[in-house]
Amino acid sequence: MFIVSIAALKKNTAILREVKEAAGCHLVLALKGFSCWKAFPYFRDDLDGCCASGLWEAQLARDYFQKHVITYSPAYDGADVEKLCEFTDHLDFNSLTQWFRFREMVMAHPRFKSGELLCGLRVNPECSTGETALYDPCVAGSRLGITAEQLAGADLTGLSGLHFHTLCEQNSDDLEKTLLAVEEKFGHLLRSSQFTYLNMGGGHWITKPFYDRQRLVRLVREAQEKYGVEVWLEPGEAVAIHTGVLRAEVMDVFESAGHRLAILSISATGHMPDVMEMPYRPDVFLVDSAHSGERPAVMLEGENYHRAGERGEWTYRLGGPTCLAGDVVGDFSFHRELKIGDILVFDDMAHYTMVKTTTFNGVKHPAIALQHEDGKIEVLREFSYADFRDRLS
Repeated sequence: MFIVSIAALKKNTAILREVKEAAGCHLVLALKGFSCWKAFPYFRDDLDGCCASGLWEAQLARDYFQKHVITYSPAYDGADVEKLCEFTDHLDFNSLTQWFRFREMVMAHPRFKSGELLCGLRVNPECSTGETALYDPCVAGSRLGITAEQLAGADLTGLSGLHFHTLCEQNSDDLEKTLLAVEEKFGHLLRSSQFTYLNMGGGHWITKPFYDRQRLVRLVREAQEKYGVEVWLEPGEAVAIHTGVLRAEVMDVFESAGHRLAILSISATGHMPDVMEMPYRPDVFLVDSAHSGERPAVMLEGENYHRAGERGEWTYRLGGPTCLAGDVVGDFSFHRELKIGDILVFDDMAHYTMVKTTTFNGVKHPAIALQHEDGKIEVLREFSYADFRDRLS
């Protein structure tokens, strides 16, 4: 079961609200990171809206967040653009070819003519600050954003915003480096009266204890004063980080070629694919009478938790119940032998993990629940055979 803590969400968004008010900017939820819409009412007042990666996310934002909607996609089709023009507030394009293809349609729309709909262009400042090339949108040949060289001499009629998104789980010092590159390559555009907003994207680890929020506030204020634009931030992870867990049951334990193996009721590939896609190792807790002092984001009444380590006497390779050989979370060490029926709690599973789940191999999908501030659990959704069956029919 996925369980998301309302109290933890509200703690994060309270921090985000303080930051945006201090900086005088706008801050929205990136739905690609967290889109559990039944949780929206609990923190909606702290944020200005949502950013969407396409039509369906934008519709979710319109229907359930009911505030400002920013939409950006690497590519749109005509039908989607036609629908998005009816309600999105910002419509950002990834390339000049996309903008030129749809510009006439967009600019003819009554909402564009009235100023309700603004359009922007994602740019690539070609300033890499991350450590993993696979997730770096500034690498040579990136499909995300247009470079200054490609933009030179182009007819930008109809555009009023620039959008960059280059960070991934990074501090504000990397934003400062990026803004220097943005100034060098695109500062002349931002200073013109044509451009009225600058979207600094997501990847800002604003709610982490070590994050330098004062620097972020300074950078945003400096950008607004320098360019005379509205600044928008769109974190997803910072909203939902350290707010949720995935609980799993040990279904089998055995040994093979000198390795202890534990088969769980949840699948890495089906229910937590970010463990396989990214260089990410989750914290794992064993529900046990002994406890290590550390606790997961969501705790149930009467339970104690013992955090797994990387090395120890009782080391197990944790894997899922699918027939995919690579369905493995990793090797974790416990303070005692694992037994069938033990409960393992995977921490920090609310952001990105929940939005990527599948019913691959017909494995049962975990239920989704909220933990209210009084500790009570509300199950939002339980999945059945029909959910698996109907997905491909």
